[in-house]
Amino acid sequence: MKAIVCKAWGLPDSLVVEELADLAASPGTVVIDVKAAAVNFPDVLTIQGKYQFKPALPFTPGNELAGVVRAVGDGVTAFKPGDRVIAFTQSGAFAEQAVVPAAMLMPMPPGMDFDIAAAITLTYGTSHHAVVDRAALQPGETMLVLGAAGGVGLAAIEIGKALGARVIAAASSDEKLAVCRDHGADVCIDYSTEDLREAIKAATGGKGPDVVYDPVGGEYAEAALRSIAWRGRYLVVGFANGAIPALPFNLMLLKGASVVGVFWGEFAKREPQANLAGMRQLLGWLAEGKIRPHISARYPLEQTAQALNDMAARKVTGKVVILP
Repeated sequence: MKAIVCKAWGLPDSLVVEELADLAASPGTVVIDVKAAAVNFPDVLTIQGKYQFKPALPFTPGNELAGVVRAVGDGVTAFKPGDRVIAFTQSGAFAEQAVVPAAMLMPMPPGMDFDIAAAITLTYGTSHHAVVDRAALQPGETMLVLGAAGGVGLAAIEIGKALGARVIAAASSDEKLAVCRDHGADVCIDYSTEDLREAIKAATGGKGPDVVYDPVGGEYAEAALRSIAWRGRYLVVGFANGAIPALPFNLMLLKGASVVGVFWGEFAKREPQANLAGMRQLLGWLAEGKIRPHISARYPLEQTAQALNDMAARKVTGKVVILP
């Protein structure tokens, strides 16, 4: 089988395509023929050794996939060869085959395309955990989403609207904001040309957002926190900007606000039943048309480095997927 291999920490162009032996299932695991694997910003960090999870070299990156069960290991009874599945794994998705613990698999709903199935786990799982579980967003509340045209940002917009909230999307271009609007955003702010604090004030009548969803970090974090409503919840989702902001604690005191950490991967590991319940709600919303993953590009396996470069350069809206 063909696989993308990271042999040394570095940028996407250092990855290589190799022919490897077919994989075998160990007890409690499943071998999957990968039909689609989604690309996420953490993949860019992982191959550089900069992410929370640091696999041993060499390894195949990628952790979000959909495919067909090829073989099952001893003790696996919930799945059989031929089953169409959605899977999340710490590594190994950017390949023609992947080995995944059976506990990290879900059956694919009938009629779902593989690329859509591959695009729902991490981004929608992260945003559901953030918005529903950590922020407890309520109907009628307002949520501001920074980096709103990215994978987790668009997912947050859709989840916010599914919950009955008002959603303000902030992104860096008219093109990106058009995608946000298409996915349900009520108000759009271009923070590359507008004063973010003034735009938030205008959009909320001076009250501020009840929830700030921030997967970006960097220069806009403090402006968003200074704008937050009384008893607001500031969701720390990630640092796509590359800079971890140093926020003044007095702002939380003055607003009675909370800064809330979001680490979906650890949540899924520590609280698997709660995570599964969230995924079931997401699949229900998908069937109802309340959420719809936006896939902006598809790449063959050999162009995985290009997909990661596009992600790093912020050329991606929504999701991009690899099709082995």
